[in-house]
Parts: sequence; C-alpha cells; structure tokens
Amino acid sequence: MKPTIGITMGDAAGIGPEIIMKALGHQEMYDQCNPLVIGDAKILERVLPVIGSSLNVNAIQEPSEAKYEFGTVDVIDLNLVPADLEYGKVSAVAGDAAFQFLAKAIDLAKKQQIHSICTAPLNKEALHQGGHLYPGHTEILADLTDTQDFSMMLTTPNLRVIHLTTHMGLIDAIASINPERTYTVVKLAHDTLKKAGFENPRVAVCGINPHAGENGLFGNGEEEEKLQPGIERAQKEGINVVGPLPADTLFFRAGRGDFDIVVACYHDQGHAPIKVMGIEEGVNITVGLKGGIIRTSVDHGTAFDIAGKNIADDKSMLAAIRSAIELAPKDQG
Repeated sequence: MKPTIGITMGDAAGIGPEIIMKALGHQEMYDQCNPLVIGDAKILERVLPVIGSSLNVNAIQEPSEAKYEFGTVDVIDLNLVPADLEYGKVSAVAGDAAFQFLAKAIDLAKKQQIHSICTAPLNKEALHQGGHLYPGHTEILADLTDTQDFSMMLTTPNLRVIHLTTHMGLIDAIASINPERTYTVVKLAHDTLKKAGFENPRVAVCGINPHAGENGLFGNGEEEEKLQPGIERAQKEGINVVGPLPADTLFFRAGRGDFDIVVACYHDQGHAPIKVMGIEEGVNITVGLKGGIIRTSVDHGTAFDIAGKNIADDKSMLAAIRSAIELAPKDQG
C-alpha cells in the first residue's frame, strides 16, 4: 500500500504553500503516496491563481476524511493564519502556526496516521516571535518526541550521507567524536535503510584524517581511537559496515553504487559532496526520532524575497517527498 506522507506548510508568508501546491500538481506524487498537507486551507487556496493552478483544496479535520485523488489537495486545516497575511514579512502569527503545523504532524505520526513527515521551510525569527525558542525543525522534532540520539542525513538521487557531528567548529567536532557516537550513527544509518526496505544496507564510514590516517602517518590516531571501536561493535551485531575509509575516494565510490550510505565525521565532509552532486535536489532528513518517525525537508529556506511571485522552484520539495516515500516503513500502509 502507498504510504501517507504528512506535508507541513511551514511559514505561510514564505514559499512553502507555493512549492507544496506546485509539487502536488504532479500526478506521480499521487501514484507513489497519499499526500496530506497539515496547514491552512485558505492560504493554499490563495496561491492557486498565483501559480496558475486548477487544483482544488479539500479542507478536513481528520486523515480519514481525505480523498487522496490527483487534482484535489487534502489539508488538515488548523485555520491559524489570516487570509490577508502579507507575503515576505516576518510574522509572529505565521511563526506560531508553523510550529503548530509541525506539532500536529508529529501527533499524527505517533498515532501512525501518517508514515513520514515532509516539512516546508519555517522562518527562525518568526518562530521565535511566535513564542517557540528553537533553532529550527530538528530541535522541535527532538523535543516533541523526547529524542536524544538523532542525526542529520542528506540525500541526492545518487548519494546518502549521515553525520557524526554537524553545526560546530572543526576542532570541537573532532573532539566530540567517540566510539559510542560512531556506533550510534552507524546503527541509525543501518536501521533507517533497513526499515525503508534495504535488505542488507551497505554502510561506509569516512576517516577523520587524510587517507583515513594511513596507519598512523597522519593525525594522532583518531581513527583507531574514535571510529574503529564503534565500527567493530556494529560489525559484531551483524551490521554491514566498513571503514574508516579515505573520504577523498569514498564519496565517489558511494556515488557509483558501492555503498548505500556514507557516515561523515563533520559538517563539510558530508555536505560538500551532497551539494556538488545535486544541490537542487538535496534533501535534509532527521533520523533516529523516537517511534521511528522519519522527517524529510527541502534544503532551502522560506525565500521571503520571492514569495507570492511564482518564482519558487518545487524541485527540492519533490525530492523531499520522494525521500519521505522511500524511507517510510514498508510494513505500514
């Protein structure tokens, strides 16, 4: 059966509503999943003439009321945003609404009424003005699911990368890596792909130093101290993982199909290859959330400067929905 993908509208003053409606104007989305928007029906309706769309909006309160028919966009209508909300302006109302859309999606995911969450962008300033002091989506998801061990995964059509560390300086990132974190992220990578239908996910771990340390010639034994014990622990549990491997060739090998996912040690080690191989179709994914909840997201912001002008491209939203479909647990309808 097709998975039900909950698509949160994000900040109503940004391009979220526009790219959602553009994406759901593609028949393939309905061929592959049951899309269910969580947001505001009147805001979705007002973008239709902007983008020249003939879609209909079906405002509902429960997923059971959805039609899931191409040509009609089903939306859990929380009715939190005024119809005359100005495009491209920071708004406390829109910031609070973006939070409530995500909170509703998390609730639906916990009840298994949706099988993955796909988020349109929110604006951090608006979020804060709305009374929700989080850095962004990931931290809200972690808090509302009571999750401590999670990771960021990035994907393009030919590459998947998951990170040991993300938003910290390089020296701090290396210092924070330890065998426990290595094991945790390797297992997250394995479990996420396993649930998505990969029979025996092939995981490869990047080295920290050039040439993965080359047996002690480079660095101070970081691979042996911080990575190898976690890898060996995972191997003993039957996880198909190898490494540490030199990063300068690993991403090429993964891109040609040797591995299903790469574990990157720090932000730029993982982000740079993703951006080179497919920045327009890049997807940001949060994995490891309690309850097995998968969240995918567009890899761009609210773009207030072009909101409401029919300029926004839906490629990243299409890619994010496809990833939500791919990673949705296959044992659910």
